[in-house]
Amino acid sequence: MGIILNIETSTKNCSISLAKNGLPFLSVEETSEYYLHAEIIHCFISSAIEANFLKLSELNAISVNKGPGSYTGLKIGASVAKGLCYGLNIPLLSIDTLSLMTEGIYIEKGILIPMIEARFKEVYVSIHNENKTRLTPIQVINIDNNSFQEFAQNKIVLLGKVAKKAKNIIKTQVDFYSEIYLSSKSMAYLSEKYYKNKIFEKMPCFEPLYTIN
Repeated sequence: MGIILNIETSTKNCSISLAKNGLPFLSVEETSEYYLHAEIIHCFISSAIEANFLKLSELNAISVNKGPGSYTGLKIGASVAKGLCYGLNIPLLSIDTLSLMTEGIYIEKGILIPMIEARFKEVYVSIHNENKTRLTPIQVINIDNNSFQEFAQNKIVLLGKVAKKAKNIIKTQVDFYSEIYLSSKSMAYLSEKYYKNKIFEKMPCFEPLYTIN
């Protein structure tokens, strides 16, 4: 298939990668406490393109993280992606943060629940099965003692930094992975899947889901 540029800017990590057939073949990324995305993202894209002796016109699509996540990072990522798509007349793909968090996590049978802090005591969550298929839409909930009891007959894995806090609150037996590193390299499989199925964004009305900073 074609070459897809993946852009991940939902956290302090500014990350871009080039992928083909669902596999990343080059990536550039840097994590900074100061959200330097605006200063470095164009340089990252240029250096990646040049390193592979490519031209921007050879890109077939651009995929960007649509959140939830950092206002600062997501706004920059979306602006860059939309600008390039308009200029190159290629489709825009988007992947939500919660789906991206499940990439690289493998369980034989059970439920994956990625979560991101929203506001006050609320979190963004979505429920995925062991095949990463989303079972519920992204929603904002309050974590309490009874959270996720309807899945108690399954192995439950909570994902994300806020997962450890949730584990100490809910009564349901769960496992958790607190250290989830978001990178554009993890977007390659999903962006290829969306490209093949022509799951494109309508650029004039595309806006990320902002949460923090």
